[in-house]
Amino acid sequence: MHKELKVFTGNANPALAREICDCLGIQLGSADVKTFSDGEIQIKINDNVRGADTFVVQPTSPPVDRNLMELLIMVDAIRRASADKITAVIPYYGYARQDRKSQPRVPITAKLVANLITISGVNRVLVMDLHAGQIQGFFDIPVDNLFAAPVIIDYIRKMKLSDLVFVSPDTGGAERVRAFAKRLDATMAIIDKRRPGPNIAEIHHVVGNVHNKNAILLDDMIDTGGSIVKAAEVLMHKGAKTVYAVCTHPVFSGEAISKLEKSKIKKVIVTNTICLTRSRKSKKVTVLSIAPLLAEAIKRIHEEESVSSLFV
Repeated sequence: MHKELKVFTGNANPALAREICDCLGIQLGSADVKTFSDGEIQIKINDNVRGADTFVVQPTSPPVDRNLMELLIMVDAIRRASADKITAVIPYYGYARQDRKSQPRVPITAKLVANLITISGVNRVLVMDLHAGQIQGFFDIPVDNLFAAPVIIDYIRKMKLSDLVFVSPDTGGAERVRAFAKRLDATMAIIDKRRPGPNIAEIHHVVGNVHNKNAILLDDMIDTGGSIVKAAEVLMHKGAKTVYAVCTHPVFSGEAISKLEKSKIKKVIVTNTICLTRSRKSKKVTVLSIAPLLAEAIKRIHEEESVSSLFV
């Protein structure tokens, strides 16, 4: 007999949590997430979770520190309410880009965040499209890293584009691009990008043929939009017919939306791992839902079934 399944959420992406619950056929757990006048977070779990299998859906998206603290405090509240198991469902893992010491005297913040989540009382973590796969090793508890590829590939197939080439905006994304190109019987190309500083990108070369092709720029996230916009300009200069941009995580910080709207990119395809506020929406942006995929993973974890088939 399986224990009762409960799903809770903070303020980061409640719409996604509700959609996940709709897919699971259950009610979203009741919790008060408020703020004291001095800015401290106050959380109260209204449902009985004693002995329950609980899942907290909370991407650590902007405002990153606020959403991270909501996650940690909610997990602590659920743990102290005697839940049997707690799984942190973090569709977007903030601080993931700080996953190594790139220069002297800098932190490995992705590891620090992993420590904070673990010590809060989480038993398992469910994430999506980690910026770097090795972040799974920062945790001493099980981590399932799902991929949005099935949802995105299904949408691209329906677009019925001919002469398709998938383009990685940097060498680090080559493996991701190769997987998409293989499944859609397309070619691939790689952009040689250098970063002289944070959020600054310089493009030097395009490795591969993009001439007279429909190019799809593929990345795990779009932050300020600078890199992806520059890459689109280079691809058009190299003779691409059209350029589309695809990413799992639409961070869209700063002037990202304005840059994308003014760019040569025809359409930006993203998922709803991050909630897009009104100011971060655009007619160019199409949002695909990963709620059914996360719901299926939650169901399998709850029923102690394999989730490995969801990783392809």
